Amino acid sequence: MATLGFLQNIGGPSFILIVLVIILLFGAKRIPELMRGVGRGIREFKDATKEIKNDLEEGMKDKKK
Repeated sequence: MATLGFLQNIGGPSFILIVLVIILLFGAKRIPELMRGVGRGIREFKDATKEIKNDLEEGMKDKKK
């Protein structure tokens, strides 16, 4: 299983502690708003990568003609 280097040693209790600290810092009402923002950012990133990929593929097709 591939893991990120800094996430290797995080176990269940550590993860629960991190989640509790996040809830204390931001509050339970702000977390859904933050996650929506993260979701939008990921969606925009995926759209941008698809657009670049399509542009590259179109450029390769034009070069072949």
